[in-house]
Amino acid sequence: MGEVIAGLKLEQRHGKARVRVGRVWRDSRSGVHSFVEWKVSVSLLSDCLPSYFRDDNSGIVATDTIKNTVYVKAKESQEELSAEDFAVVLAKHFMSFYRQVTTAIVKIVEKPWQRVSLNGQPHNHCFKLGCEQHVAEVILTKSGALKVASGIEGLAVLKTTKSGFEGFFRDKYTLPPETRERMLATEVTASWRYQYDSLSSIPSKPLYFSERYWDVHKALVETFFGPPKEGVYSPSVQGTLYQMAKTVLSRFQDIESIQLKMPNLHFLPVNLSSKDNPPIVKFNDDVYLPTDEPHGTIEASLSRLQSRL
Repeated sequence: MGEVIAGLKLEQRHGKARVRVGRVWRDSRSGVHSFVEWKVSVSLLSDCLPSYFRDDNSGIVATDTIKNTVYVKAKESQEELSAEDFAVVLAKHFMSFYRQVTTAIVKIVEKPWQRVSLNGQPHNHCFKLGCEQHVAEVILTKSGALKVASGIEGLAVLKTTKSGFEGFFRDKYTLPPETRERMLATEVTASWRYQYDSLSSIPSKPLYFSERYWDVHKALVETFFGPPKEGVYSPSVQGTLYQMAKTVLSRFQDIESIQLKMPNLHFLPVNLSSKDNPPIVKFNDDVYLPTDEPHGTIEASLSRLQSRL
């Protein structure tokens, strides 16, 4: 959508990006603290066209106001929230408080702070930094139409066997041999869209989306690795990606689509020799050169037939 002005089409939005906020919730009865660190970005689609061509800024919600709103709403959230629920809180505010705003897009990236366990006991108030990040995005329009998506960024996984690549198309530029024994490493970026399309349809269960995030995380990891003793064979990154996506949709009926990006991070066999000396290092599925540039790029999405995507 856009507006035609003097024969030209103008599309616009404004907001505030990378608003960093940390929030602690303290349970006075148990003494247990919960903590999140979020990076919040808000984009507003609004009726502020005169600011572009009439020097009239009266319709603009100042970006500093948007930033301050994030902190106010974090303060007002007295119970622990998932990133998705906090994004909904912000989107609802911008829709209801500003008549000129027609759509709010809220994206939150959660830093992976994890509760520390000492001698098998969870610590009441200490946390350590993990690896992959939880991402949430909410889009809410003035009509009440809602989109909720979650995701994972930076999920690095590797297996030292049970991977191969055979039968691929070959031509004069193709050098790698076919193999049934290789390392498989990737850094998964996953995003999935929920079926909830209105505020009233969102589950009321506290921290529902946080639990679902870890459910999906577990499904992806279990499918990639296979059983602990025997694992599972991967004929290609594509084949493994499909099985991972299919597992998520089969386990969780409230997810209507999922997209996975899985770059192939290569571990190259090391062979060292010279003209005058016998091999110094002869590769025997043991010594590798890790490299991530260049890397293969593999991505795909899987959705239910009735999906709106």
